[in-house]
Amino acid sequence: MPSTSKKPIWTTSSLLKELESLGTEQNRKVYGRHGVTGPQFGVSFAHLGKLRRQIKVDQELAEGLWASGNHDARVLAAMIADPGEMKASTLDTWVKDVGNHVIANTVAELAARHASAKQRAEKWTRSRSETIASAGWNLVSDLAKQKDDDAVLSDDDLRSYVEQIEKGIHTAPNRTRYSMNSALISIGSHRPKLKKEALAIAKRIGPVEIDHGETGCKTPDAAERIQAGLTAYGRKAR
Repeated sequence: MPSTSKKPIWTTSSLLKELESLGTEQNRKVYGRHGVTGPQFGVSFAHLGKLRRQIKVDQELAEGLWASGNHDARVLAAMIADPGEMKASTLDTWVKDVGNHVIANTVAELAARHASAKQRAEKWTRSRSETIASAGWNLVSDLAKQKDDDAVLSDDDLRSYVEQIEKGIHTAPNRTRYSMNSALISIGSHRPKLKKEALAIAKRIGPVEIDHGETGCKTPDAAERIQAGLTAYGRKAR
């Protein structure tokens, strides 16, 4: 027989309680080592993903969760926000609130689906803020994966970003360097016409030093990843 159970009707308050119940001390320690400070429950991305699939898109909930200031709530907010309803100014406000690279990644993924994605990339990558610039380069990385008619950034646009990476990566702040390195890998792996150029620049740049703190993370070698057609996470580019 088909299930008669109903999906819960979430409010900001009930979602915060749910997130609190899903948090663990171990996750809080892990996130802390990745730079997460301030209020957090320590909810795994597996649980956040389940909530995202259940809620899908809800801008009102997203704004309520973001306003809570809680790390896990803000990650979920960026997951369920409606890019069609959000103002570009709201995205700018959210990215200014970003305090760590975990949320920077999620906000960049949201911005990649926004009508102002190209403008946000241009603005954020020029920021003097380490986390905003990191989000900007994560956004460039996400946009580089788009192809053909869906591509917001053309190959010429991305060529300009590759040149900026070569000029500035070694003097950029720590997490910005990591995001720039990831963007270079993404461009070289996903845009065939730029692979040779990105690979040559990656070789000229050489090793990129990143302080990963008390984590087991390592900085991927851009030249090796591009040559092998891999993403920054070691998977084959699609």
